[in-house]
Parts: sequence; structure tokens; C-alpha cells
Amino acid sequence: MVALITGLLGFLFGAILVYGRLNKFDTISGAARLTDFTVPKAIAVTIGVGVMFLALEIGIGLAEFHVKPFMTGGIILGGLLFGAGMAILGYCPGTLFVSAGEGALDAMVGIVGGLSGGVVFTLLLPSIEGVLGPDLGKLSLASITGGSGFLYGFLVIVIGVAFISVAMFLHRKEKTSDMRWLYSGIALAILNSVVFLTAVSNRPIGASTAFPYLGDRIVGLTNNSYFEKITKPGLWELVFLTGALLAGFVFSLIKKDFKFRMIYSGWKYTKGGSVYNRALWAFAGGFILVFGARMAGGCTSGHIISGGMQLAFSSLVFAVFVFTGLLLTGKVFYGKKQSRDTE
Repeated sequence: MVALITGLLGFLFGAILVYGRLNKFDTISGAARLTDFTVPKAIAVTIGVGVMFLALEIGIGLAEFHVKPFMTGGIILGGLLFGAGMAILGYCPGTLFVSAGEGALDAMVGIVGGLSGGVVFTLLLPSIEGVLGPDLGKLSLASITGGSGFLYGFLVIVIGVAFISVAMFLHRKEKTSDMRWLYSGIALAILNSVVFLTAVSNRPIGASTAFPYLGDRIVGLTNNSYFEKITKPGLWELVFLTGALLAGFVFSLIKKDFKFRMIYSGWKYTKGGSVYNRALWAFAGGFILVFGARMAGGCTSGHIISGGMQLAFSSLVFAVFVFTGLLLTGKVFYGKKQSRDTE
């Protein structure tokens, strides 16, 4: 029953991403090239709306905080690596599965790269633990204000409105009439708030832990403390992502656009039409993406969105370094600036 509910939540997650086109290579790589603001707009709205929903849930005792610790080195270095991998790959850990369900071959290669990155991280963790610290603890707005009272409630509303305002500013700057990003962002905030409920999952949405969990199981790397630590969240996320993959497949059939594809317009315009070249970089991007996520302890959904909704300092700082890595890599890797891409 628990697996069924988790899979259903994942299916809804995938459906939201498909509706908002938040899983598409051209959409995510477009953010790296500053030609498409769909992803940052949706993330900002999700955090802005979600922070208020979640504060209300926690305030009335229906949910709990799940703040990630501020591992300084991991947040900074992992954030930069994650952003770089996201720019090259054109997917996040969660969107990889949705797009793979739609037939995206580069996403499938990226999953293999991500599994490899997860395995290598497990192997290297004992030797790089010192780089990930120091651990500043589970810092958040709630931890420094007490998480209740007028001041906390006031700041939650102000910050939530600020995030929504940033999204609307980007939308005006982009000059597009498409509002699916807004509805998708609100839907993601609601879905994540539901997942947070103690009566549902009592945890946030996440995706990157599934990669070392599955990768370690495949190669038999299970006799270590890290695998023991990630077994429960990794299994939950794997079931969740299976539901997301199914959503990508089902909706692509409904829309009659399921197709095995390796090259998308944004890649072809900037990097050419070589399938071999795209596969190589998809693998490398997936590897870097997941390795960075595991250094930081989370990804776009599990850290930036879920942590952002909790106003966790680790997640907000991680987001800054992710977008820094994303934009720097986009400028260097893609080079050309172009108009908005279409598939």
C-alpha cells in the first residue's frame, strides 16, 4: 500500500512536469543559456507558494521539518558540480526519468551516467568526507526564530511573496504568454506539501538518492555505512521515480508524441547532430550531476525546492551555487546565444 501511494505521488509529479514542459532538454538547457526562464520561474513560484503552505501545515501539527544540514564544502562544491552537470545534461535527477518515459535516449544515457556517479561517490566518500564539511547544523528561518509566532509568520509571508515576485519579474522579462510554468509551480508546491504530511510520507520529494541506492545494489556495493544510510530514502525515491517515468510514458502516448530521440533542437543548434557526441556528454553530465547532488545531500527537488519551502539555509545557498554553476557552464559549454528553442 505504501509503495502504491508513493508510486501515485511520483506519477502526479511526472504529470506536472510534463504539463509544464519542465522535464524537457531544451527547457532546462535553455535556462543555462539564458534563452528560457521556465525552470527558474517555476522553482521560484513553487518555493514562494510552498513556504506558506508548509508553514501552515507544520504550525497546526500536520507535518514536520526535514531540513538538510549545512555541510559547507558539500553545499558549495556539490552545488557547482550539480549546476554544471545540469547544464551539460539538460535534465535534473527527477526529470531524467520523466523524459526517459517519453523516449528520450539521452535521458536514458544520463540515468546510466547518474548511476555510475552514485557508485563512484559511495566508493570515494570515506576519502572525501573532510572536504564536505564543516557541518554547521540544520539551520533555517525556523531554527533562528523559533518556528512560530508573529515574526516567523510575517517573514514567511514576506519571503514567499518575494519569491513569487521574482518569478513574475522573470516572466515579464521573457515576454511570453505561456502560463503553464505558473500552474505547474503551484501544483508542485501543493504536491510537495502533501508528501510532507506525516499521514502520507512524512518526508519531502527527492530524487538523487535513488541513484547511489540502485547503482550500489546493481554492483553489490551494499556492505557499507553509506548504503545503510540511504537504503530507506533511496528505495522510496526509486518507487517515486518509477511513477514519474510511467507518467512520462502514459502522457506521451496520450499526446501521440512518444518517440526515441537522442538529439533535441537546442543541442543540435549549439553542439551539432552527432549522436555519439550527445551520448558521451549525456553520460558525463549525468555522472557530474549525481556526484554533485550526493556531495550536497540533495538535488533540485530534494534540496532546492523541498529545502527552499522550509527556508533551509543549506538549500538556499545550494541553489545559489547551482545556478552559478549552471550559468557559467552554459556560457562556456554552449557558447552561442539564441532565440527560444522549440522541439
